[in-house]
This record gives sequence, structure tokens and C-alpha cells, in this order.
Amino acid sequence: MRWKIAALLSLVVLAAGCSSSSKEPEPAELQKFDAEIRLDQQWSRSVGKGQGKTYNLLAPVVYGDQIFASDVRGRVVSLDRFTGKVEWRKDLDEPVSGGVGAGYGLILVGTLKGDVIALDAASGEERWRSHVGSEVLAAPAINGDIVVAQTQDDRLVALEMDTGTQRWAYESSPAVLTLRGTGAPVLTNQLAVAGLSSGRVVALDTRGGLPVWEQRVAVPQGRTELERVVDIDGGLLLSGGTLYVVTYQGRVAALELESGRILWQREASSSGGVALGYGSVYLSLANGTVESIDERSTSVLWRNEDLARRQLSTPEVLSSYVVVGDFEGYLHFLSQVDGRFVARTRVESAGVRVRPVVSGDWLYAYGNDGKLVALTIRQSD
Repeated sequence: MRWKIAALLSLVVLAAGCSSSSKEPEPAELQKFDAEIRLDQQWSRSVGKGQGKTYNLLAPVVYGDQIFASDVRGRVVSLDRFTGKVEWRKDLDEPVSGGVGAGYGLILVGTLKGDVIALDAASGEERWRSHVGSEVLAAPAINGDIVVAQTQDDRLVALEMDTGTQRWAYESSPAVLTLRGTGAPVLTNQLAVAGLSSGRVVALDTRGGLPVWEQRVAVPQGRTELERVVDIDGGLLLSGGTLYVVTYQGRVAALELESGRILWQREASSSGGVALGYGSVYLSLANGTVESIDERSTSVLWRNEDLARRQLSTPEVLSSYVVVGDFEGYLHFLSQVDGRFVARTRVESAGVRVRPVVSGDWLYAYGNDGKLVALTIRQSD
């Protein structure tokens, strides 16, 4: 229970900006600007109850011509990603806290009760259900052989893809104080890679779960446990042979996938992940600043501070733009070149917490109250 209580406490601290002041600064007011691009809403649908009252990060996933999403109460839906037509709907009768993963004909979610549930992507029929010990707060990953889930207490469990039978489990002691959440594991044919609450990244052999390498990205610092929180909660991003990671109150870094060697790093603090585009790494920092970091020099190319304290989502790249959601449900489109605002639209008033999903020229945003919206950029005549 210790780490569960710590996770809830740290969420409150994160929302408060980790300040000792009794009165926190208000979120930045949105400034007007001249829109440079026009957005078309292609469709919108209600998935259900969305993220719920707890701090969940249930992100949809595009798989083929479908987009799959889940709400906190266990409703999983399959939609045609171009029309929004419902292909199937499945009620699991169990609260979902981690999802959605997809691949090899399966749709995967994790639950608050510590189960991983696999559904048939074509029909929604349940294929198997396996207990992994404790709550799963991120989407399980699949590689055609195994499914790997990461639990809140820094445990990684590999399940046989066809049956859900456990193949191996990796144990790691979580930090005393942690943020509520984990990143989704990255899975290749040979490696299962995950970021831990200790600020470390670990790579395991997919056959037996034995460690291949381990790399510390952030070193806990400070006198209090709060000051020493260095969670990796936003997930890892794999591009080619390079793995990108950012920690809370720590660093953003690029690692060599095969060895874990640090290619570059710089100070940063984020509970989200990173996005890539135009040779840059994009971050939503904990204070609401959006940064573009040059991969070659690791210098900051631009910094947009106009969204301070607006509880930004992890950024995503669509065409020439960086897109982030905020706590009031706005999507902000920034130029990849210099970070200026080029467009803004509102999904829903309850907020957009999860990273937008991009597939081709389409962007999908999932609001906290369960509204799923498909957007495209209007082409000039």
C-alpha cells in the first residue's frame, strides 16, 4: 500500500507544480493570434466515461483502418478511423486503467485489478485474460510472440500471445514516492524495454526476461522524497536504433537501443513523453513550456512559454506542426520551425490529457470525458 498512497500524494503535488507556496500561480490565459491553418473536424464520437475521476491515461490506438479506444469503466470500441462508424463495442465489466495496445490481431488493455485482457481485433471477442499482480497503468505491448505489461510497482510480465500464459516476470523495487502512472513498454523481437520509477531504463531479453542492459537516466536529488521523484511515466519512443526518454525532475536523453549507451542528454522535467520531427525532439515540460531540442547539438531551438501551468499532454507531430492538448480541452498547433501558434481548437471542456494520435494526415484527440475527435488540416484551394 505504501507506493499506492505515495502515487496518489504525488499526483496532487504534480498538479500543484511542486511549489511550497500556499497560493499557486494561475494557469496562463490563452493569447489571441492569427490562425495560419484551418482544421476540419471529420467526425466525433462518445466512447463512454473517458478517463474517469482518477488520473488515467487511456490513449486510443490506430490499427489498420480502425481506431480503438477504451473508457475507465471497461467499454472498448472499434471505430472506422475515416468515418467514425462503430464496428463493435465490448463491455468488460472491469475498470480499465491501461490501454489501448494493438497488434497481430489483438486489442490489449490492462485493468485496475491487475489483469491483462486480449480481445479479437475483428470481432471484439475476448481471447484470454491473465492476472499480472497489480494495476496496469499503460498499454500492454505485443511483438507477435509475447505480450508485455508493466505494472504500477515496476514489475514487467511477459505473457504468451496466443494463450495469455505467463512466460516470465521481472521484479524491480519502485521508488518510495512515485507519480501515478507508467510508460508503455517498447517491444522488439529481441528486447523488452521499460522506464522505471527510479529513473532507470531496463532492457530485457524477450525469451527469458533476463536483463541485457540497464541505464540510469536521472539521479534522485534533494533532501525530501518529493524532491527525489524521477519517474519515467511518459513512455519511451523508439526511432531506428535510438531510444528517447524523459524523466520527471531529471533529464531527456537519447540511448542506443542495443547497448543502452547514452548518446546525448540534457536537463528536463516532464511526466509525459517526447515527439520527433525535423531533426528535433519536442517536449511538454512540467511547467507548461513546450521545447524543441536539436538532436545534433542538444541545444534548444525554440521555447514556447505561453501555455504555462496548463497541464499539457505529451506532444505529437502532424505535418509541419507540433500538437499538444491542455486541461481545458484545447488542442494547440505550433510551428515546428519556431514554435509560434498556427491554430487552436477545442475538443471538450473536461480537458485533453492523453497524447494525440496521428496516422497519416489524420489526428485523433481523446478528451477526458470520453469524446473522440478526428481532425485533418484543410487543404488550400
